Amino acid sequence: MVVTLRELYLAAKNGFLPTETPQDASFLARNLLSHVTGLTQEELLARQEEVAPSAVCHALEDEMGRILAGEPLAYVLGEWEFYGLKLYVNQDVLIPRDDTCAVTSLAIKKALFLAQSPRILDLCTGSGCIGLAVASRVKDARVTLADISREALAVAKKNITLHHLSGRVSCVQADIRKPAPPFLGKFDLIVSNPPYVTTEEMERLPAGVRDYEPALALHGGADGLDCYRALLEHYSAALKPGGILCLEFGMGQENGVQALLEDYGYTVLEMVRDDQKIMRAVAAQYQGKEGT
Repeated sequence: MVVTLRELYLAAKNGFLPTETPQDASFLARNLLSHVTGLTQEELLARQEEVAPSAVCHALEDEMGRILAGEPLAYVLGEWEFYGLKLYVNQDVLIPRDDTCAVTSLAIKKALFLAQSPRILDLCTGSGCIGLAVASRVKDARVTLADISREALAVAKKNITLHHLSGRVSCVQADIRKPAPPFLGKFDLIVSNPPYVTTEEMERLPAGVRDYEPALALHGGADGLDCYRALLEHYSAALKPGGILCLEFGMGQENGVQALLEDYGYTVLEMVRDDQKIMRAVAAQYQGKEGT
């Protein structure tokens, strides 16, 4: 059966309508059709009356099947945009979310006032989204992306290459639960979006998150703060005197995170909300833990 690109788009949109709002169904159909054709959405609009090749029809059918089975769009596309950067993603890393723009903007803001050529560590980097966004905005920053997962680091390395930042951005395997490797040296700023989903919340995650995104990057223990304790215990020593720590945290965790920071000798400088007006990130300055 011969169909035009417009007819193929409408068929895809209708295929999503039983489970999606009209707006979301349209969004999914446009993005999938753009992906399987290799055309921008503007080009699709201009060429909507062209006949869709059979290979495109079959590819779209396959990708729709993955979405309808619950797989997130970002993994189907193999890419996602964050802070103006198009990033490669797969199931070895979390999908970058708008929530994380809060800590990213905070880190950029603080980094711009650091000494020349600041050293910045993005801990629990995943796709590298935060560190790469910082490097793209702070043009003299030298950024290290660190994660325990080799698979995640492979994704981060692809994104470094994709954005031509290999001259200033590097990757290293590091475990937040162990002392910072001495070879890392000292940093002017550490930024992190560590796992913070509580054990109870893990059971209630949407299926698309629970079944596809890596639990290692989500689960933060009974109260969601295990990785914050580990980071403060093991990586405070990797900050220069007066260095800045920027952290993302979950809804309602701000008081717990602030108490931990103060226990470890930090002074909270600023807390910021995300676009949903939820308190989401903190910047703190390391003064040194009492007795150290």
